[in-house]
Amino acid sequence: MTSQASGRVIRIDAALEALVSSDAEVEKLAGGFGFTEGPIWTRQGTLVFSDIPRNTMYQWTPNGEVSVYRQPSGFDGDGAPPGALIGSNGLTLDAEGRIVVCEHGNRRVTRLEHDGAVTVLADRWGGKRLNSPNDAVHKSDGSLYFTDPPYGLLQQDRDPAKELDFNGLFRLVDGKLQLLHAALTRPNGLAFTPDEKYLYVANSDRERRIWMRFEVNDDGSLGEGEVFLDVTAFPAPGAPDGMKLDRAGNLFCTGPGGILVITPDAHHLGTIQLPEQPANLHWGDLDARTLYITARTGLYRVRTNTTGIRP
Repeated sequence: MTSQASGRVIRIDAALEALVSSDAEVEKLAGGFGFTEGPIWTRQGTLVFSDIPRNTMYQWTPNGEVSVYRQPSGFDGDGAPPGALIGSNGLTLDAEGRIVVCEHGNRRVTRLEHDGAVTVLADRWGGKRLNSPNDAVHKSDGSLYFTDPPYGLLQQDRDPAKELDFNGLFRLVDGKLQLLHAALTRPNGLAFTPDEKYLYVANSDRERRIWMRFEVNDDGSLGEGEVFLDVTAFPAPGAPDGMKLDRAGNLFCTGPGGILVITPDAHHLGTIQLPEQPANLHWGDLDARTLYITARTGLYRVRTNTTGIRP
């Protein structure tokens, strides 16, 4: 598909220009999907992303081709109820370039090995099945942090299949799963600061649209946490979801109205608007200065003036 202009950049503060130009072109690269999520730029120079309701991972190449990368991607059983978000969601890379997958329908986190095998990394806590792992990020020591809201369950918190009585934030290290936080109603996207001293976590509850910031202790556990930014009162639709940081610590967060560009001191510089509500994003291209964005039925990109953090 030939790319086309689609969207615009809204500048609130002139400082935005150092990060993304107000006249930057937002391009639509592909469309016709169900609900896109979890984009990841691979070591092979391609973009892999999830289509949750279609239970498929797709691959986009710089020549514009889109192909099925993995199917099924998040549920390999039978009898999924209509309308269920059963496919893969968030994706990330480990130090060896292997894709780690949050699988909604299978309610687990897996790793795709180079030989095609699938390794289950986490599927239970305290003997109970996880809800539906949503998004994940590695720390430089190899430990994996991930969120576990109930979006993959048809009735969410009220679903009879839900075994945990909370929606957690977890850490996986040396094969052991640790519960870090259980107070957020809808933990979602997450990202470390460049120095890994803090972890940001989005809460996508429309009644409490916030980003939390947790201090990361030396042992990998988290401090009590504080509200970094509260956008509950924003008039635009959409809730905090996926996020990425640049090397200076600025945040590019999907949220109300598009992708909010936020400084480390919580100052909102502007918003990248798209024709569809974005769910997640990732730094792509060789220089990690292009944001690739999954937004409902489409895949988009925008060139920035800053360099992002990526696996």
